[in-house]
Amino acid sequence: MPEEPEALDPAALKALAHPRRQRVLHHLSLHGPATSATLARSLGLNTGATSYHLRELARYGFVEETERGGGRERWWRAVPRDRRFPPRSRQSPETRHVMDELNRHAYAADLELFERLRRIAGDDAWADAYPYSRGTIRLTLPELHAFFEEYIALLNRYKRPADETPPGARTLLTRFLAFPVPEPGADGREADPS
Repeated sequence: MPEEPEALDPAALKALAHPRRQRVLHHLSLHGPATSATLARSLGLNTGATSYHLRELARYGFVEETERGGGRERWWRAVPRDRRFPPRSRQSPETRHVMDELNRHAYAADLELFERLRRIAGDDAWADAYPYSRGTIRLTLPELHAFFEEYIALLNRYKRPADETPPGARTLLTRFLAFPVPEPGADGREADPS
């Protein structure tokens, strides 16, 4: 049974909007559990900074300690959840500003990663693992909401615990974007969606 979506409050959004925290969470989501020291090496940060950002992310439920490790070595993992952002029409000006920053950093990081990995893809079967689609459809707002829920349901259908993942499976980053194309301007020119 799919989990209930978790609506993020403004404090959690603000914590998540910090660029270094986004990088830490992104790394844990893509590469699995890590210590503060391994994150620091991978991200070019100092261990004090990564420890602080891990604690802040844990405070809002984005990461948690794993059972791995012992003593002073603490391992952290991303907590997979269906997290939802407040609809833009119901955001305060402060929340909108935080969301704009969060999205700006996240979109740029994902696109940069997609482009970089696609350029260095080898000649094996995974070289073809960069599907991309862009199209247009005409929907009402309720249809768009239903479309998005079906997309989330499709993702959830393929999610499984690591111990149930078949051999040869790899972690894939997915991103869904949909937005209304501007109507033709008052001057009669067509809107340019590119």
